[in-house]
Amino acid sequence: MSIDGEGFKSIQYQNANNSVRITDEFMRAVEDNQDWHLTARSTGEPVGESIPARELMREIAEAAWRCADPGVQYDTTINQWHTSPNSGRINASNPCSEYMHVDNSACNLASINLMKFRHPDGTLDVESFEHAVDVMLLAQEIVVGPSSYPTEEIAVNARAFRQLGLGYANLGAYLMSDGMPYDSDAGRGTAAAITALMTGRAYRRSAEVAAELGPYEHYEVNRKAHNVVMSMHRDASYAIPDSTCADEQLLAAARRSWDEAVQLGERHGYRNAQATVLAPTGTISFLMDCDTTGVEPDFSLVKFKELVGGGQMTIVNRTVPLALATLGYTEQQVEQIEAHLAEHGTIVGAPGLAEEHMPVFDVAVGERAISHMGHLKMMGAVQPFISGAISKTVNLPQSATVEDIADAYTQAWRLGIKALAIYRDGSKTAQALRTDAQKAKAAPADVDALVDEAVTKALAEAGPRRKRMPRERQSITHKFSIGNHEGYITAGMYEDGSVGEIFLTDIGKEGSTLRGMMNSFATAISIALQYGVPLETLVQKFSYMRFEPEGITGNPEIPFAKSMPDYIMRWLASRFLDTDAQEELGILTPAVRARKAAHEAAQSMSSSDTAGPGTSHPEGHKEASDGPRATAGGGTPPTAALTDSPPVVPARLQGLDLGPACSQCGGMMQRTGSCYTCSSCGNNTGCG
Repeated sequence: MSIDGEGFKSIQYQNANNSVRITDEFMRAVEDNQDWHLTARSTGEPVGESIPARELMREIAEAAWRCADPGVQYDTTINQWHTSPNSGRINASNPCSEYMHVDNSACNLASINLMKFRHPDGTLDVESFEHAVDVMLLAQEIVVGPSSYPTEEIAVNARAFRQLGLGYANLGAYLMSDGMPYDSDAGRGTAAAITALMTGRAYRRSAEVAAELGPYEHYEVNRKAHNVVMSMHRDASYAIPDSTCADEQLLAAARRSWDEAVQLGERHGYRNAQATVLAPTGTISFLMDCDTTGVEPDFSLVKFKELVGGGQMTIVNRTVPLALATLGYTEQQVEQIEAHLAEHGTIVGAPGLAEEHMPVFDVAVGERAISHMGHLKMMGAVQPFISGAISKTVNLPQSATVEDIADAYTQAWRLGIKALAIYRDGSKTAQALRTDAQKAKAAPADVDALVDEAVTKALAEAGPRRKRMPRERQSITHKFSIGNHEGYITAGMYEDGSVGEIFLTDIGKEGSTLRGMMNSFATAISIALQYGVPLETLVQKFSYMRFEPEGITGNPEIPFAKSMPDYIMRWLASRFLDTDAQEELGILTPAVRARKAAHEAAQSMSSSDTAGPGTSHPEGHKEASDGPRATAGGGTPPTAALTDSPPVVPARLQGLDLGPACSQCGGMMQRTGSCYTCSSCGNNTGCG
């Protein structure tokens, strides 16, 4: 059940994001404990009897409690902030839930590392940040035209609406470095101001580009709706409480950017129907050297990332020393706290760390985990300044209840959030990030037994399962000749060297019955092998079947073949079965020849020993040293010699009384009394 495990990949929807889309009407029914009428998605017709809305919400929450799915998307809120409603409503999102716009469209994403714009005094370098937004948005806008898209419909809409998704990463580290708790009014006010500045400046630049190149194709149809949404964003910037943002220059710049964006937009329109989203930045945050992703707090100050392909990496938060310095700790105190963090994996209990500073280092999971309301309030603070939505997971401790999750979904709706995903720590067997506590925790004792039982039951119910050949495989090709008929056998192998398929080529003329039947035979054998039929069973079934063409082969291991299937199957046995099976089938491989020679040598020595010198006794008598009782003349009784085993172990072939291969012509010999006679050339192993 690792991230690259067979179970994780094969079980449907394990590696997908699934969401339920809900309306204000449904949420009000949940609040008021009313019934809810289910409807068919395809026809809109009622389905069954109405059910309590709270019961349905609990089922959604319980599913999320068990396996982290589904998330929720607040359909009414999403479409209230839609800039292009006259071109079609918003019905869905991308898998990470940050991009939401008309059907069959695409969004060009980019993210900015906020820590690169932090002044030493903890304020934001507004001028540099605005310049970065101008450059990035223009670059994204340029890319829209020449980009390739999965379908023609997406290409048309992407160029008609020109949606962009500028965002940021490392917000959690930025707040920590300034000594601000993530779950605080100061943290939320600063985050709201940064987000407002980014989106306001982005739309300002979009209006400037529109003045030169014209607005997006569908702007005129949606002018009024688009401009109303811009005014909503601007009004939200003035609703940020001044007391929550200590960086006065930042807040003033954010409001100014929205004033300018609205004024320019009313005059020139906008080049882009959408400008910003907050993406998860799970991978690119590492490439950008970030401590935290997207709008998230740190998952844990020390965490372990499971890598696709195997292995793991340990990630230690590097913002802690800067935060401690901002809070006034000396260099020696910082080193002691860092040493404690590295040793124990937590900052709790660090020497000299003041209790009032602990909230600055709160993280998503662990002993000092941020509450779900802390996550939700942060999302509620920045959502009014994002064109799309926020891809963010509200992490809950393993002890969280179903009611906690249902409450989170309800509170998110009240805060005006567009979409929400919940993750209860440990609710998936395989998760990308984990804490040291999870690493040490033992699994329940009966998990393996339960899994084995479930797998056994599933396999029994499923029946035979075909093991297909790998796309690239090793093979052996063998040229053969039976009488005047030639051909090639190609045996394809699995990674472990076992045979999984055969091909027969150049047998008979093109279109002949012989070629068609042999190709059909090869296909049947290949499918049987892939469904797990043992090769030895197939060999025993088809070896020594006799029909034309038959004859001498020129292969010293199989000198004579009674039919093509006989030769093909015994050749497969010579390459893929053990020596015992080869000997039973009369296949004269080097190993079989060596065994036969040793057997004959042992028999010869045994016969000569019976006439050799005996062992002396004190009385002067002699006694044979080995073998059957000696006669008066010192030899072995003739009847004893008649009971010796044949020189080669006879083949076990479905009741046919066949013996070993003839040493003269290679044909199969038949038992005649205690001997074997070749029906092809008359050779006999005994009296003749």
